[in-house]
Amino acid sequence: MAKNKNAGGGSNNTSMRLAYDDLRTWLAEADRLGELKTVRGANWAEEIGMATELVSHSDKAPAVVFDDIPGVPKGFRVLANIFGGKRKNMTLGFPAELDKVALSEAFSGAWDTDRLVPPVFVETGPIFDNVITGDAVDVELFPTPKWHEGDGGRYIGTGSYNVTQDPDDGTLNVGTYRIMLHDKKHVTYNAAPGKHGRIHHQKYIKRGEKMPVVLVLGGDPLTFLLGGTEVPDGICEFDVAGGLRGEPLKLVRGKHTGLPFPANAEIVMEGYVHPETLVPEGPFGDWTGTYTESGRKRPLCEITAIYYRNDPILLGFVPQSLPDEYSRYRAITRSALLKQNIEAAGVPDVKAVWAHECGGSRLLYGVAISQRYDGHAVQAGHIACQCHVGAYGSRWVIVVDDDIDVSNLEELMWAALTRADPVKDIDFIRGAWNSPADPRIEPAERAKGNITSSRMIINACRPYSWRDEFVAPVKPSEEMVKRAKEKFGWLLD
Repeated sequence: MAKNKNAGGGSNNTSMRLAYDDLRTWLAEADRLGELKTVRGANWAEEIGMATELVSHSDKAPAVVFDDIPGVPKGFRVLANIFGGKRKNMTLGFPAELDKVALSEAFSGAWDTDRLVPPVFVETGPIFDNVITGDAVDVELFPTPKWHEGDGGRYIGTGSYNVTQDPDDGTLNVGTYRIMLHDKKHVTYNAAPGKHGRIHHQKYIKRGEKMPVVLVLGGDPLTFLLGGTEVPDGICEFDVAGGLRGEPLKLVRGKHTGLPFPANAEIVMEGYVHPETLVPEGPFGDWTGTYTESGRKRPLCEITAIYYRNDPILLGFVPQSLPDEYSRYRAITRSALLKQNIEAAGVPDVKAVWAHECGGSRLLYGVAISQRYDGHAVQAGHIACQCHVGAYGSRWVIVVDDDIDVSNLEELMWAALTRADPVKDIDFIRGAWNSPADPRIEPAERAKGNITSSRMIINACRPYSWRDEFVAPVKPSEEMVKRAKEKFGWLLD
């Protein structure tokens, strides 16, 4: 989050450019890559969610556009499964040949201050093709799916982001929080404790005022993804998106709240969050691969204006059982940020970090180091689970030597099983910052508002004092692997 800027521009030290500038040009690029399919006639009540779950677990599955949806105006569409295949590199603006680890490392420089490009404000844009205000407001106009069969309602915001402003210092926040329909004029969104969307609302509560908010339901994929990334404090997600795009985002202001949003977004809702009224929210299939607890309540948000383009596209980005599309994206962006956080805390020789997909990119971190001193691995593990990126909702950290590929779950677990002694090499931290989505929180503790959790840190490095005497792994050299592939690779075809 950062100070609102009324105008912008500037230079960028990279020659990279995104291949798209809104959701429609993104669709054209995904189609050009051969990674887009269209499903016609699927209903929002069950079938869109059913199909989305089916494709979300495979990186090779296509993005899917749902069109001709029964019961909604012709031309209203839903897009799902955007982050996979070659299109995930395209979405972040990097070459298709980068594997997931290289993509994560390339993305890590996205918020360098000399790369940021602030947005510019314009008077109008296609988002104002259709404007609905007053008694005509109807958020049920759009083909909002029931994404999971156990959900407590329809969620219009999954591939969405909120724009709010700190009432004290004017800083803007772009944050991703799921949005549930309640009736034609009201929604709720889920901002967890400690997140800027919740902090801003708490400040408005103290003032006894409604909080203005903008909900962007079909923005360009890059800006949406940045809204769910732990971009460092003091940096605005709009500026990062401009830097990766190579030109400033064009923003307009809401006619009621004055808050900014992209002029070429697909669907935007504008409204106010009540300071006191709480209503039921969920259950919902969350990032942990489990449903949120029943009985959860969130502040009521009244929608006062809806803006949308002709033939609008609702962007879906829905957590499923793990691993899934959601965790693929989080792994790439969070791994890069976590490595930066660990290094910024003074831990030397951090070679690689991976936030594993099977843990929703939070519950399991692998950290590879080149050991320099006794205690180095313990230091790295504790920092990894308590720094800004790693502190929220994590569970296990496994620290390994740099001969282990931390993105390979089998290699990571092999190191933990063969190099760590359970009594000597496992540390625990209690009372750490946790996510309300954690299914392990005991009901009695949740009722008291205690949602903290513990951390397990496994030192799976060779013991430092006798590391040179540790038995060698049965693993061929890189040269041997290369020669084997050249001569016998045909056996794997």
